[in-house]
Amino acid sequence: MNKRELLGAISAGRMTRRDMMKMMSAAGITMAVLPVSRAKAADEAINFTWEGYNEPGFHPGYIEKHGASPEGPYFADVGEALAKVRSGFKVDVVHPCNLDLKNWRDADVMQPIDTSRLSNFGNLFEGLTKLAYAQGDGGEQYFIPVDWGNTSVLYRPDLVEIEEESWNLLWDERYSGQLSMSADATEAVAIAGILLGAADPFNLTDDELSKAKDLLVKQKSLLRFYWDSNSTVEQALASGELVASTGWNSSVVTLQGQGVPIKFANPKEGIMSYCCGLVLMKDAPHLDKAYDLIDAMIAPEAGKWLIESYGYGHSNKKSFEMVEDAMLAERNLPKDPNEFFANGIFQRPTMDADRLHKMFEEVKAGA
Repeated sequence: MNKRELLGAISAGRMTRRDMMKMMSAAGITMAVLPVSRAKAADEAINFTWEGYNEPGFHPGYIEKHGASPEGPYFADVGEALAKVRSGFKVDVVHPCNLDLKNWRDADVMQPIDTSRLSNFGNLFEGLTKLAYAQGDGGEQYFIPVDWGNTSVLYRPDLVEIEEESWNLLWDERYSGQLSMSADATEAVAIAGILLGAADPFNLTDDELSKAKDLLVKQKSLLRFYWDSNSTVEQALASGELVASTGWNSSVVTLQGQGVPIKFANPKEGIMSYCCGLVLMKDAPHLDKAYDLIDAMIAPEAGKWLIESYGYGHSNKKSFEMVEDAMLAERNLPKDPNEFFANGIFQRPTMDADRLHKMFEEVKAGA
């Protein structure tokens, strides 16, 4: 990749920070010449989301109507995303998960969503629309579910030896320097809570939180890095730089498609499951296009693409009618999300996320 191509990739937001630094060094580019911001889509909805979640397949109806994808700045940690929005970062919709809904509600940055403006809302799994904190006291809808899946351990069966699948693989000293963990604080602390056998790993007691910190401090010296994007962890697992890491369903599909030997663990302590979706910002600068985007992302066509391309479940029941049963079996996806969640530890809203983020920052800083 030459300098022009590299700068173009950075400007378009197609490159992770870790990849960027490696390529910059190889290309002889210094920070002084980097573009100061991403290239923006012309007056499109702003979709603040996870890396890879602004691909055209997520919103074909929006592209058909407006001729372009929304702008897609991405985040690695939902807590950091909330802090950025609080500080004045103007976006239309954000893509948190049910674990984080209370914090977004408490921050008073969202507006209720008028579901009458969403042609696909009536086809959503009702239970997903009524998750904790998805609705206001008067029945207002604050959260539109989109995707559901698992967090677990991705590992290379050709490079590790295990007797049974467990979250403990991410603390295995035999693989020091070849392990990774998500940079997301709530997820990392929840995994430590699961290992500790906490009654509610998403809301730890003071004593449990102290023990979780000790566990994460012990792990830190074993990690190659904390990952902040799917592509980063996938590339490292494909090359053998990593032998195990936390990860999501989409990475399994991606790596298997590349012919990489990879397994997605079903840990003996329990696999973690979740539902993520869209919230509408109170000061959304492109309100009409924001509604178009939300409706496009919950359309059955978008759901079919999500299931087949990323391996996640979708909130629209009609999506499953469009996917072959063999594909659903391959993705380990039942047609009922309740059946899926019953087989794992379903995330519950975290009551005091600020406390978790502070602790995890201390861990990463070596405090």
